[in-house]
Amino acid sequence: MHLRFSQILFAFILLLSIDGFCQKKTLVTKKISENISIDGKFDEEIWSTAQVATDFVMYEPDNGKPISYEKRTEVKVLYNNDAIYIAATLYDDEPDKILKEMTQRDYFGTTDDFAVFINGFNDGQQDFRFYVTAAGVQLDCLSTEGNDDYSWDAIWDSEVAITEFGWVVEMKIPYAALRFSNDEKQTWGINFWRDIKRDRQKYTWNPISLKVGSLMPQTGQLDGIENIKPPTRLFFIPYSSYYAESNQNGTENTFKAGLDIKYGINDSFTLDAILVPDFGQTVYDNVVLNLGPFEQQFNENRPFFTEGIDLFTKGNLLYSRRIGGVPSTYAYGETDDEVALNPSAINIINATKVSGRTSGGLGIGVLNAVTEKTYATINNTITGEKREVLVEPLTNYNVLVLDQRFNQNSSVSFVNTNVLRAGEFRDANVSAIVYDLNTKDNKFNLLGDFKYSFINEYQDYDNRQGINSSIQVGKRGGVWRYNTGVQYISDDYDSNDMGILNMNNYHSVYANLSYRILNPNANFNTFKISTHYYSEFQNTTGRLQRATMDIDFSSTTKKNDFIGAAIYIHPFEAYDFYEPRVAERFSIIPRYIYSNIYFSSNYNRKFAVDVIPELNITEEKDRIAYGLTVAPRYRFNNKFLINYNFFINRFNNDRGWVGYTSDDIIFGQRERRTIINTLGMKYSLNPKMTINLSARYYWSYADYNQYLTLQNDGSLTTNSNFTEFEDSNFSTWNFDLSYSWWFAPGSQISVLYRNNATDFRTDIDNTISKNFKNLFENNLNNIFSVSIRYFIDYNTIKNKF
Repeated sequence: MHLRFSQILFAFILLLSIDGFCQKKTLVTKKISENISIDGKFDEEIWSTAQVATDFVMYEPDNGKPISYEKRTEVKVLYNNDAIYIAATLYDDEPDKILKEMTQRDYFGTTDDFAVFINGFNDGQQDFRFYVTAAGVQLDCLSTEGNDDYSWDAIWDSEVAITEFGWVVEMKIPYAALRFSNDEKQTWGINFWRDIKRDRQKYTWNPISLKVGSLMPQTGQLDGIENIKPPTRLFFIPYSSYYAESNQNGTENTFKAGLDIKYGINDSFTLDAILVPDFGQTVYDNVVLNLGPFEQQFNENRPFFTEGIDLFTKGNLLYSRRIGGVPSTYAYGETDDEVALNPSAINIINATKVSGRTSGGLGIGVLNAVTEKTYATINNTITGEKREVLVEPLTNYNVLVLDQRFNQNSSVSFVNTNVLRAGEFRDANVSAIVYDLNTKDNKFNLLGDFKYSFINEYQDYDNRQGINSSIQVGKRGGVWRYNTGVQYISDDYDSNDMGILNMNNYHSVYANLSYRILNPNANFNTFKISTHYYSEFQNTTGRLQRATMDIDFSSTTKKNDFIGAAIYIHPFEAYDFYEPRVAERFSIIPRYIYSNIYFSSNYNRKFAVDVIPELNITEEKDRIAYGLTVAPRYRFNNKFLINYNFFINRFNNDRGWVGYTSDDIIFGQRERRTIINTLGMKYSLNPKMTINLSARYYWSYADYNQYLTLQNDGSLTTNSNFTEFEDSNFSTWNFDLSYSWWFAPGSQISVLYRNNATDFRTDIDNTISKNFKNLFENNLNNIFSVSIRYFIDYNTIKNKF
């Protein structure tokens, strides 16, 4: 009897906790036949009949506090067969103090903003978010838990107006910008957002409790949408571009044209395709002097591979820079040959992706791209004869993702990446099962994966199979949060044909613990302190590869300045199996301590600055590294902003691999210096027209003062005979000046002037002026380009013809 009573009591308490979490506000919308003009006036009579969403609650910093009457917010929603319409009235007791910096699209700036978050499946796992700032700038993103993808751009209308009582927003969001089921009666997840920038206060209509680990399921509901018949989702985006490139070798003019296609297969699934892609105006890469054993990873800046890509990133198997990246092989000449050109990139012939989600919560994504044959050029130094060598055949890249969501907060996914190269070139296939499971109240979490790779080398190598698996359990809600996990990666696991993996053949164990305040106290608006423990062991020998413990904190003061600090301790001697570049050989990693301090002043002020000093000390006292970042910014007015970033780093007696002699592995002891200067300027003529400048000067060198032989026990002994390696002095310059005009919905004219230069030499001059001069004497490359993209809606064409 006692046991039964306890069980009933436990079930009752659990039910209360679940009900408390699941309680949602509901807004009922209504269908209209009237035309609504998006002008920020709300003068259509139908608006007066719409239900009002109000009583907003603070999200940050004082989580759960109701909004004041003076800043009350009222939102209405209507819909027809084409779109949903939103009218928001945002009261403010000091309208003249509303911050409204003007920026380019998808950049917040120092401004108030309003947003609607829409989940057409009401499954708590993906939002389509639409923001409008008080300056009239649009931002949109695809949001999943912990990830907001602002590279995704939809076509929608908005208008704002500053009033004597605050400001207002009117929005029209076509169904083409959303995903939802084809049910006759729809229930959508919806939330409304308001950011009052001068107070650094963020509010939502449906309360979001920071005591709960998962934020996205904490949304309200939109009822009343029935029998909508959205139009065909078929869009064409033709483009044409012109490039004029000049350098010391002459001038080259290039014309390009192509077409992007977006087709709504049904209400839930979309096909995206690019024919003859053009990525000539993408942001430049921040290249560095890389002396380590691993390749440098670059950000993806090509729109097709960034827009709506969240489904394809499940399992972290996709590094999209592989598609159209460097060839998988290199050409090597014979005795009398020299390699005139090993290409640095491969042309993409076409790329397509299909993605969406069924009403049952099954997400399906397929991405496919084809790259062309690529050749290197080799010259015979005696006969002068040139010949071409195939370094990359016709290649197909494919990603398949099946992602089943359930309980509004959990998912299990299957992911497969496949690279097929024509002929006897390497093929690769990697598959993964990925799971993210949460309790009903979203406080406890179990996540992990199991990955399997198969590499077909074809030539004189054996086929290889490997595994990579991890599991983590933890508490993700409340003021105290923690997790612990393990990972195992076998020696033959390899996902680098379509992903990126620097290290394998190890296993690790880790634990994390953190504490935070959920509401302001007497000294801080926000405060978080955390500690992390990590140990990593090589599989073959069991030797320790890495062991760190750290503690860091971050906080926001009552004046909204950000202050943080961290200290990382590596308390044990460990072994590096990657730096020697030879299997089973290792070097010793000494004990060390790294620390930094971070200060960022409130960006609401016209002048603000970030300052980050850092220090790294090893047990070998002559090996010390230190650095400093200083980044001031000044906002002249709501249209003009300038920011500058200066970084300097110095590493005394750094040590690393330089080469081989017979059976010896040679390391070098070097003085390393790095200086980076970046400058950015933004001038917004209006919310759809912006001029931007971005410049970066990077200089880094390694000055070797001693060469060393790596011993079998990982120690280093002096080598006085090695003379083959020389110092490294590397500089790069990038300058972009661009003009962008969104002259029609989804249509853009971009004008870009770019110049860049790279200089590498083995002689070192410690004066920055000399290196700057050498850089510009080494073939400065100038590019002027104009690109026009025009958005065509099939329905518009159909109605005209």
